Amino acid sequence: MRSQVVRFGLIAAAMLAFVASPAAQEDDAPIKVRVNLVQLNVAVTDKDGNYVTGLRPEDFTIAEDKIPQKIATFEEGNEPAREVAPPAESAAKGSPPSLPAVGRPSAANMSQAQASPFTDANVFILFDTSNYMYRGFIFAQDAIAGFVRSLQTASKVAFYSYSRNLSRAATLTTDRDRVLQGVRSTVAGDNAALYNCLLLTVKDAAKVTGRKVIVVFSNGPDDASVVPPEVVAELAQSTGTVIYMVSTREAEVEPISTAVFERMSKATGGKAYFAKSWEDETKAFASIRDDLAHLYSLSYYPQSNPNRGWRSITVSLVGKDKQKYRIRTRDGYRLEQARASDEDLAESLPAKN
Repeated sequence: MRSQVVRFGLIAAAMLAFVASPAAQEDDAPIKVRVNLVQLNVAVTDKDGNYVTGLRPEDFTIAEDKIPQKIATFEEGNEPAREVAPPAESAAKGSPPSLPAVGRPSAANMSQAQASPFTDANVFILFDTSNYMYRGFIFAQDAIAGFVRSLQTASKVAFYSYSRNLSRAATLTTDRDRVLQGVRSTVAGDNAALYNCLLLTVKDAAKVTGRKVIVVFSNGPDDASVVPPEVVAELAQSTGTVIYMVSTREAEVEPISTAVFERMSKATGGKAYFAKSWEDETKAFASIRDDLAHLYSLSYYPQSNPNRGWRSITVSLVGKDKQKYRIRTRDGYRLEQARASDEDLAESLPAKN
């Protein structure tokens, strides 16, 4: 019993540290990630929260560690992606291109150009089936099932559930019926190890190309993880994975979890929602679906930069008339590896396929 108290105390301390200071600024706990092409999902809204559409590549500027970057590909919502800048210039500086140079109309190059890194949207749904979920379980299943049916912007969907362990009920697939079957087959169970299971989900998402999104439904705080939330957030940032958190009032009354959920989603370019009823849960999923349909997707090849650790990203709009708009995206990534123990820890976490 004493060991459990100590372990929970350590997790709470890590969560408080994550809330108090950005992990992105600390270079003592990197994650193993290598990046050639940096992909960004960017939401642009006005002061009332309405999405701003119709922007062009030239309306955006990107800086990495204050170094200006050239946009390589650009996509708005569900529109076809287009190549903007030839990658040859970046390749000369050490970043191998994965897209052809503009102006070479061969069939091979045209085929490659159409293969944008954002063409496929991959949505991972992570559902809390811990003992926090005994009340309202069916309502939550209904809200998630409705979300799955409405996901026209995603080419592939995966459905995972978690309590103490992760269950991959439906791996990434185009078959919506298979995903819905996974949703309906879930049952409530053990304690909640959210951060353990979310880390495993981020690692799964990192293996696929295209837009990567994780939508988490949580009904309570984490009481069983050994992984601190800042490790999860940093890996999600570095792999370009957006995290949306949908939580209930059970988690909202716990201030540490509330702050961590908000911080984690914001750091990755997502949003956090706190639902007071099953109607609010449905509205939250509808809002996420709407957000995915209005994201601008940009990519760039990093210019020469001596920084081998955390790199900050700043996205801005060009023109005084656009300064009133608000931008939401991830705030950076870690280029190089270091602490292998984090990776070993993730591999050792229990999961059920």
